[in-house]
Amino acid sequence: MFIRRTILCSLWLFAIALFAQEVSVDTIRVNAHRISEAERSAAPMQQINRTGLDRMGVEGVADAVKHMSGVQVKDYGGVGGLKTVSIRGLGAQHTAVVYDGVAVSDLQTGQIDLSRYSLDNVEAISLTAGQGNNIYQSAKAFASAGVVEITTMADCTLKAKVQTGSFGLINPTVLMRTRVNNNKVMLSAYADWLHADGGYNFTINSHNNNISGKRNNSDVEALKAEANIVSQLTDRQTLTAKFYLYDSERGLPGGVIIDNPYAAERLFDRNYFGQMKYENRLSKRLKFQVNGKYNWSWNRYTDHDIAKTTDARYIQSEAYANAIVWVQPIRNFSASLAQDFTYSHLHTNLNGCQFPSRYNWQTAVASQYSNSRITATASLLYTGINDKVRIGKALENQSHLSPAFSIAWRPLPQSSWRIRASYKDIFRMPTFNDLYYTLVGNHELSPEKTRQWNVGTSWSKPLNGKINYIHLSADAFMGRVNDKIIAIPKMFFWSMYNVGKVHTKGIDFNATIEGNICKQVRAYASTAYSFLSAEDRTDQESSTYKLQIPYTPKHSGSASLTIENPWVSLTYNLLWSGERYALPQHTDNNRINSYTDHSVSLFHTFPIGRKEKGSDLKLKFDLLNIGGKNYEVVKFYPMPGRNFRLTATYSIN
Repeated sequence: MFIRRTILCSLWLFAIALFAQEVSVDTIRVNAHRISEAERSAAPMQQINRTGLDRMGVEGVADAVKHMSGVQVKDYGGVGGLKTVSIRGLGAQHTAVVYDGVAVSDLQTGQIDLSRYSLDNVEAISLTAGQGNNIYQSAKAFASAGVVEITTMADCTLKAKVQTGSFGLINPTVLMRTRVNNNKVMLSAYADWLHADGGYNFTINSHNNNISGKRNNSDVEALKAEANIVSQLTDRQTLTAKFYLYDSERGLPGGVIIDNPYAAERLFDRNYFGQMKYENRLSKRLKFQVNGKYNWSWNRYTDHDIAKTTDARYIQSEAYANAIVWVQPIRNFSASLAQDFTYSHLHTNLNGCQFPSRYNWQTAVASQYSNSRITATASLLYTGINDKVRIGKALENQSHLSPAFSIAWRPLPQSSWRIRASYKDIFRMPTFNDLYYTLVGNHELSPEKTRQWNVGTSWSKPLNGKINYIHLSADAFMGRVNDKIIAIPKMFFWSMYNVGKVHTKGIDFNATIEGNICKQVRAYASTAYSFLSAEDRTDQESSTYKLQIPYTPKHSGSASLTIENPWVSLTYNLLWSGERYALPQHTDNNRINSYTDHSVSLFHTFPIGRKEKGSDLKLKFDLLNIGGKNYEVVKFYPMPGRNFRLTATYSIN
């Protein structure tokens, strides 16, 4: 923890120095609406920019994603609880998380924990189901059924925040940016330190028994730090470097069990990575980029119970390289070629560890035709996998071709109404845990194969009068998952098998409206709704045939309303979910009840000094889960009841 505090204190001292500097910023407010990338996309895409994130009052990436349609976030509760995301019932392993253009990976589990990412240095979050319009991207970005893309902030000179709240929450952050060498080089640094004891009271019903208590062993201490360098080598060449670290220790409170509140599980995480990107825009019709990344991740899990002591340690290392070429040979037509290579290795201290390594080659060829009325995109991804193990037998070599296409059409020349359709074929490789985990892994597993179809429409329009802007979108989709990897009990152990089939279908709906209530009061409202049927189609003779798969509600949604005014602005957020089941069998004991979560934020921004300096102080009060109900997202993991946060943010733009 000494290293964490040293880094944080150093950055805070740097921030104090920046406070004393004279900063002159010309601020121009533009109220006109520009057609967003999400509105033009031929595949369903939802995006929340920095302004929208500030209005919503959410603090983490996972909290923001919960407000998007078609998303299921598995939340284990508490300040430091794990949070994983699944799009349209396909599972967290089918969802890629891309951080500033490079995919985040976890070959051990295949799931990315979104609780690691706060919003203080984030400029925008987007979620795409299927293949979007962007063909100038890595082959890895083509390789998932859905993508959550996080773009960090690049236009803030200084942002310093202090937050406190319920359950011992202390969370200071600082973000700084400066330009040197005649503005040709931009340097930025970000640090976020989080501490909380996580001890909240709860009451839940377990097997028809009401259990009340206080969460124990749910503390968390975490440091996130990041440094960025952007160098404008010439008018056409840019070199970007990012260095990132995450260091945390947290307790795992475990599921609530009658007469057994004891929990002693601890999780330690350390993750460091560095990535670089070189881009050369040779002309308006030809450009290319080269990316490289090295990632090192260390995890330690301990459990000291009465029967035994567990101390399991895992080290993942990954080297990644990528090259992309984009060309526009004729007007309205472009094409790209991306080549990726990834080497991954897992080391553990478990007896019988096979020390697996994976060589992954991916090649993506894509083309696009686009004019003012139509955008059509087609791509073909080749994936080749070669696993090696030091002990035992490895998975046989795998290869797969994954086609995708999408089209967006604007029927009326002067209208923003668009009709879209898309198809994507993709597959998910088994994780290292699926294949090689001691006594459980199965090296003969096949990849999960996924096909998804989507038809949708969107319409948006800037207006005059009380309502300034309105946006509506709706999508109907269908998906098929074959060779789904599931765990099946066998004697005293569980084993992994390719026996699963899942059929999904559903509807996503989104609406946004902005307007003026009166001269000094402005309102922003948004809502999202999802209907999702995700049925087990594995075995017609099984009692679970055609039943909804675990942790997948048929109905879910969200709503947000912000009232901005010169006095105290207000945001109201609503999250709701229908009932779900924790296991494939739909019994009363497995049912997870529906819930609604209401939250309110009050905030006001105070300009500091002369207006041309562009500095301000924002104070915010959040009252979360107003109803105070300890609902469950994951069975036997109660969420915190009513709680609050106080936040002070100073920024120079």
